[in-house]
Amino acid sequence: MIGRKVALIGASMTRFGNLPEMDLLKLMVEPSLAAMDLSKIDLKGVGAIFVSNMLGDALSKQTSLGTALSDALGVYGIPAERIENGPAGASALRYAYLSVSSGESNIALVTGVEKMRVASTDVVTDYISSMSHPYAEYPSGATMPSLAGMFARLYMNKYGVKPEHMGMVAVKNHDNALKNPYAHLKKKITLDYLFGKDAATNNPFVADPIRLYDAAPISDGGAALVVADLETAKQYTDKPVIIEGYGEATDRLAVHEREDPTELRAVRVASQRAMEMAGVTPQDIDVAELHDAFTILEIAESEDVGFFKKGEGHLALERGDTSIGGKIPINTSGGHKARGHPVGASGIAQIVEIYWQLRGEAFGRQVEGAKLGLTVNLGGFGSNAVSFVFRRA
Repeated sequence: MIGRKVALIGASMTRFGNLPEMDLLKLMVEPSLAAMDLSKIDLKGVGAIFVSNMLGDALSKQTSLGTALSDALGVYGIPAERIENGPAGASALRYAYLSVSSGESNIALVTGVEKMRVASTDVVTDYISSMSHPYAEYPSGATMPSLAGMFARLYMNKYGVKPEHMGMVAVKNHDNALKNPYAHLKKKITLDYLFGKDAATNNPFVADPIRLYDAAPISDGGAALVVADLETAKQYTDKPVIIEGYGEATDRLAVHEREDPTELRAVRVASQRAMEMAGVTPQDIDVAELHDAFTILEIAESEDVGFFKKGEGHLALERGDTSIGGKIPINTSGGHKARGHPVGASGIAQIVEIYWQLRGEAFGRQVEGAKLGLTVNLGGFGSNAVSFVFRRA
């Protein structure tokens, strides 16, 4: 603990998906105003703004998004920053936490945003893949889907994971997304749909063994959080969600240079730090949002976080442990896989879901009695990870 206790007192998000009617600025402003309204905070009380975004300059020709949001809201004379790294959403909350905990501000606004549907899939894939190694991977044509394919193949060979296990993640998360009014993909799927006689049409290969339904969609969207020190928070709500711990860690940028390419070391270290700071263990967590840009990542992260032994995440999936009503529900929102993945907003959306779960407001997909939640936001192909632990007050 660095200083004062810090809590979330407001959260909101836009619908994720193809949103041609909303430009980048509107995608920031709408959830920001909604989160402020829900928290009953006057705009004049905001002491800092942190915006998470990766592709605003590349796809919308808009930079300095922190300043742009500050101006759009009419809030001046305060720090306003844009955070650009891979796990930008969770990183933005980390900066807000430090600002509030240190006493620099009493209230901070954290907004994540991405406008991705203005470009083709090839263009977006290329920009996102520029997070890979600038010499060893990107110039060779490596993309995030191709790295996911290689990672999945290694995982399958080492631990006996089958394509159907990755399909189970997709089926589960699509089912959860059907109960989430903000989700991008509102479509029920089955294993037979994914792997049956029409699989080549329904679920074609993207980067073998990764298929279409193993990858998150390209989405537009925005999400926002209002952060306050606990004493201030209590003036506005009797149900603050306390930030009990956080951790951030990096790993080698090039996947092939890692000691064990099947281990997401940054996830393991970041999550350990978050739980140690919170004074909890993986077995204490009631609900989690993990970074499932590809379905294999949910399985791997569930192990590296410590929910299951290494190599047993797919077995837990078979048992239903990660479903709502199971031992540790994962991605109740639908995850990146089905809720949608507007990169700069995705990490904030994970936290919005945990906020709703811990307040008992995740209607239709509520994990009963949830007291502790965990999030993992990933950057690159596992090169940077930020994890948070939240507690229901």
